[in-house]
Amino acid sequence: MCFGRRARCIGYKLLVLALLSIVANVLLYFPNGETRFASEHHLGKYVECLHGILGGGILVLVPAAVFIGLHSGDGCGCCGHESCGKGCAMLSSVLAAFVGILGSGYCVIISALGLSHGPYCFTHLERNWVYPFAGSSGGYLFEYNKWSECQEPQNIVQWNVTLFSILLVVGGIEFILCFIQIINSIVGGLCGLCCSHEETYVC
Repeated sequence: MCFGRRARCIGYKLLVLALLSIVANVLLYFPNGETRFASEHHLGKYVECLHGILGGGILVLVPAAVFIGLHSGDGCGCCGHESCGKGCAMLSSVLAAFVGILGSGYCVIISALGLSHGPYCFTHLERNWVYPFAGSSGGYLFEYNKWSECQEPQNIVQWNVTLFSILLVVGGIEFILCFIQIINSIVGGLCGLCCSHEETYVC
């Protein structure tokens, strides 16, 4: 597979993952599809970090667009004197990949913190809005009998755990894909530079 085609493939995967990340983050704002908790500012602090919208979403859409744009009709991007300029384009995509790594890394970190800290909810014990599992260091994830402590929003623990887990996995995959593209860009760029001195095709 040519380096340009591989970049395009990675770009499309990142595009799908970025859109999924944005959707998951938006859903975090509306537990059970209700808007009143957002308007009343009863959302957890990690929900409002925009890690899925900004980190795993917008910042990953940037490299996705760059990677998709690297592909053209001839597909090689690293061979032939007439297309040697594509080697430089591949090298420049390293910067875009780093942007994706920063965004996906931010998504992973905040998602992990959100899972560890637990949801912000109204409990029957405190009779107030608190973080009932903040001191458990994520231990509540395996103590299902304690999830019922959160009265409002209903099923908020399941809601948060599901969506934060999705964002954690999506961010991790985005991180890996961006890292792979860095390697792909370096190899493709070096190949493009070599092609300016050789007549050999490697695709």
